[in-house]
Amino acid sequence: MRYMKIFRLFFLLFLLPAPLLAAPKADLWERWIPKPQAGASPVDHSALDSLLKRFVSTAPDGVNRVDYGALATQGRRDLQDYIAGLEALRPTEMTEPEAMAFWINLYNAVTLKVVIDHYPVDSILDIDISPGLFSFGPWDAETVVVEGVDLTLNDIEHRILRPIFRDPRIHYAVNCASIGCPNLSRDAYRAAQLEAQLDRVAREFIDHDRALRFGEDGLTVSSIYDWFAEDFGGSDAAIIAHLAAHAGPERRARLRFYTEIRGDDYDWRLNDIRTAP
Repeated sequence: MRYMKIFRLFFLLFLLPAPLLAAPKADLWERWIPKPQAGASPVDHSALDSLLKRFVSTAPDGVNRVDYGALATQGRRDLQDYIAGLEALRPTEMTEPEAMAFWINLYNAVTLKVVIDHYPVDSILDIDISPGLFSFGPWDAETVVVEGVDLTLNDIEHRILRPIFRDPRIHYAVNCASIGCPNLSRDAYRAAQLEAQLDRVAREFIDHDRALRFGEDGLTVSSIYDWFAEDFGGSDAAIIAHLAAHAGPERRARLRFYTEIRGDDYDWRLNDIRTAP
C-alpha cells in the first residue's frame, strides 16, 4: 500500500499532464438550484457557531487554527449532530442566501469531521480516502447525504457553490483545513449577515501575506488565484483588480503599481493548533 501511494504521487507530480492536475472546473448540477418555498424557517447554525468559537483560535501570525485534538474528544458528538441536522433539511427549498450559507457551513463542518476522523495528520492531503487510483485527499469521497443524495466535498464546492452562486468570495469562506487556505471563520455563516461576512473574510485573507506578497521581482499570490483563475476574472489584470477591490487601503494603494503576477504558492500543512508559532 505504501509503495502504491508513492507511485501514485510520482505519477501525479511528474507524469500526468499539467491540465489534469488543475483544480476541478465549476460544473453546474442543476438539481441543486434553489427554488424557494414560502414560509421556510431560517436554518439554525448556532451549534456550529459554538463549536467554532470553542475550538478555533487566531494565532499570532493571523492564521486561524483548530484544536483538532480537543474537537475530536470534546466536540465530536455536537459536530456529528449538527451535520445530521443539516442532512435532514432541503436546501433546494431555501432562498439563495439561506442555501449559500447552508452549503458553506456544511462544507466546513464535514471538513472538520473528516480531519478528526483521521487525526493526527500533518496535512489534509494525507487523508487519502478518495476512490480511484489517481485521486488523492478526501475531496472525492462521499461524506454526506443531502435530500437522499450522496455528496462529496468536491460536489459541494465545484458543482453547487461555485456554479450556482457565482461569487468568488466563496473561496474565502470554504476551508480546506490548510494553513495556506483563507481562515476558517470563528462565526458560522448566516443568510442575514452573509454579504458582510463574505466581504470580511475576503479582506482578512487579502490583507495577509498568504494571499499576496510584494517583492522586488514582482507580485506573488496564493495558488487559489491560479487554480480558480476563471472565478476571479481569468487574467492577471482581473485578479489584481479583484484583490484591490477587497484589500485594505495600504495594499490597495500598492497594488496600483502591479500589472502582472510573478508566481503563486500555497502551504498544505494542517491548520492545527499544534503548528501555531
